[in-house]
Amino acid sequence: MSLKPQDILVLLKIVALERAPWSYGQLAYELAMSASEVHAAVKRALEASLMKLDDGWGYPDADALGEFLVHGLKYVFTPARGGMTLGMPTAEAAPPLNRILARPEEPPAVWPDPDGEVRGLEFSPLYKSVPRAARRDPKLYELLALVDAIRGAGGSAQEVAVRELQARLGRESGPVQKPRAAAAAVKRSQ
Repeated sequence: MSLKPQDILVLLKIVALERAPWSYGQLAYELAMSASEVHAAVKRALEASLMKLDDGWGYPDADALGEFLVHGLKYVFTPARGGMTLGMPTAEAAPPLNRILARPEEPPAVWPDPDGEVRGLEFSPLYKSVPRAARRDPKLYELLALVDAIRGAGGSAQEVAVRELQARLGRESGPVQKPRAAAAAVKRSQ
């Protein structure tokens, strides 16, 4: 079993839902992926112990996911960088870091995107549909930008990103709602 970058996108989307019920179809639509891609991502996340089952309902294991995002992701899914392009800001150029850190003098990191409104230095997203998914969900956008700061920034930006990401992963508390269809689908995937 090998993790794929879209697995991280799916896990971060589930984190952004803050334990709200989800379905494969819903995640597929919101992430601009196919339902089969989402199902495979959930299966790999379970196999990698980045996700837990609670009576069949899957949600990310905050400790395991946090450890992987902070200490492993930058080595497994290293970002490709390029020249100036039109795109969507990420890392320290995007929320929440752009509200916390001083703006750097160099051009911002951006995901290449024809619908983007900012010129900056190309920074490859984890998965091709990241800009579209981030536009649809501000919480997911923040998580992805924090992950990118960990993947590609250094020094204080990376330290702040780690703290912000850990705080967001730790917010997962409270009762989990378990729709029967989603629970059955996760059980079938095992």
